[in-house]
Amino acid sequence: MDINHIKRNVTGFLCCLFFFVSCIENDIPYPYREGSITDFLVEGQLDNTLEIDKTKGMVTVEVSDAVDLAALRIKKLTVTNEAEVRIDSAACLDYNAFPRIGFSSLDSLPKSADTRVDFSSSVSLILQTYQEYPWKITVNQTIERAVQVSNQVGEPVIDLANREMVVYVAKEQHLDRITVTKMQLGGSVGIVVPDPTTVTDFSRPCSFEVTRFGVTETWKVTILHTEGGAVSGGETIAMANRIIVTGMIQEGKIPVIEYREKSSSQTQVDDGWQTLPASSVTVNGTSFTATITDLNPSTTYVYRVVVDDIAGEEAECKTAALVSLTNGSFDNWHQDGKLWNPWLATGVSFWDTGNKGATTLGDSNTIPTDDTSNGTGKAAKLESRFVGVAGIGKFAAGNIFAGSYVRTDGTNGVLSFGRPFETYPTGLKFKYKYTSAEINKSNDSDYNYLLGRLDSCHIYVALSDKAEPYEIKTKKSERQLFSKNDKNVIAYGEFISAKTISGYEEYTIRLDYRDYRKPKYLVIVATASKYGDYFTGGEGSTLYLDEMELTYD
Repeated sequence: MDINHIKRNVTGFLCCLFFFVSCIENDIPYPYREGSITDFLVEGQLDNTLEIDKTKGMVTVEVSDAVDLAALRIKKLTVTNEAEVRIDSAACLDYNAFPRIGFSSLDSLPKSADTRVDFSSSVSLILQTYQEYPWKITVNQTIERAVQVSNQVGEPVIDLANREMVVYVAKEQHLDRITVTKMQLGGSVGIVVPDPTTVTDFSRPCSFEVTRFGVTETWKVTILHTEGGAVSGGETIAMANRIIVTGMIQEGKIPVIEYREKSSSQTQVDDGWQTLPASSVTVNGTSFTATITDLNPSTTYVYRVVVDDIAGEEAECKTAALVSLTNGSFDNWHQDGKLWNPWLATGVSFWDTGNKGATTLGDSNTIPTDDTSNGTGKAAKLESRFVGVAGIGKFAAGNIFAGSYVRTDGTNGVLSFGRPFETYPTGLKFKYKYTSAEINKSNDSDYNYLLGRLDSCHIYVALSDKAEPYEIKTKKSERQLFSKNDKNVIAYGEFISAKTISGYEEYTIRLDYRDYRKPKYLVIVATASKYGDYFTGGEGSTLYLDEMELTYD
């Protein structure tokens, strides 16, 4: 056999071996382990501003104007599946000292770590598991610029691009005799030179040097006479039984609010005016807020602002309608095999439960009951228990929520919280009784410290202007739960109790409004075990719910 023949055989063998090995590698793929950011915090971060979008790989927060975006310290960065963190080196003040793992606090890091990042623009990072997951973090900052001068009318007009501010004052105010009590051109920490309170002549525009974190800019301030009256701008927010009026007013003036129901007749239009008590009007600098209460729903009202006995233009506003809570009596149920559903078989669901997950290992643990508050119809019985066989399974909290059960992921649930809703209730009233058991089950070691304590029921209600319902995931590595601090939450209220109540009692959760943006979704969740999302609670904890309704007052 010649040498060339030997070479051809060896080459062919190596090619076959390479092909064989390659086939093995391709046939055994790496396991799928998602890399996601689950929590994030930077210094100066404002409450209720954190937004994590897992589908787009984006984190967005807002910070106060008292921190430097160019050297902002990350205080928390928690990730799933112990993913390696690879942040954009150009954005780090010390890339070699930035942690390569997620961290729940600065205290958990070595003293040599440096988490300062330049967030003047969005920052990219990669989460590395078996795969790479790109993320982008955006930190927004609004510098609060404010001014207050003698006889000011309304808020100033600010031109950020040209660094100019225009302030309007009443016609009787001499422009060369201005008294400045506040001129915040660089936010809460900006240094303004010269001191604006020492400047009185604004007959011509004045320039000021404004320094923030070592960067100095020149701002021009112009003061002009207003062509309008003492009141300008403003908006109204119409709830079911009240109207909130906001607007701008000349500094030092007191607004008087007059209102009446719109007349069906075009005659005697001045009849019926009522004056809002001064205690219902709040003035803050050059802005005011007035709350008109005890109104009728779905009714058009007319109001006007009176200053120095001069009435402004009339404006109309229609109060919102009263919207009842669907199946708040919990009378309507149907059974499909072991599964109990809280709606008629021929109807459309408003409520749902985690029963679909529970029935994969046992029976429904949220069911209808004849034990009601008024002796008629049905009530909801939410019982927490361990579901499984031979000690294999999970703790399942009895629960009911406004939304839908989407799917089961192994032994975990994927839920959708929220139903479309566009009005402004003031509370959630219901009748309940509760049996609290000792917490004896925990499928999450992080919550083992609760073992031995009394379980608590938890009922909460929220209004949100989020574009879609909240996706809830209970799987620990992908956990995504509802947060009352979510920036889209407009109003929130909750009830938590570990007290055993043997007979039905009535309770009303008051909604605390953080803003009056237009709601898009109503979220209501009730559970017999507060830590049920973490598969932790007491077997036998049982919550009965009946006659639930939204209140408007």
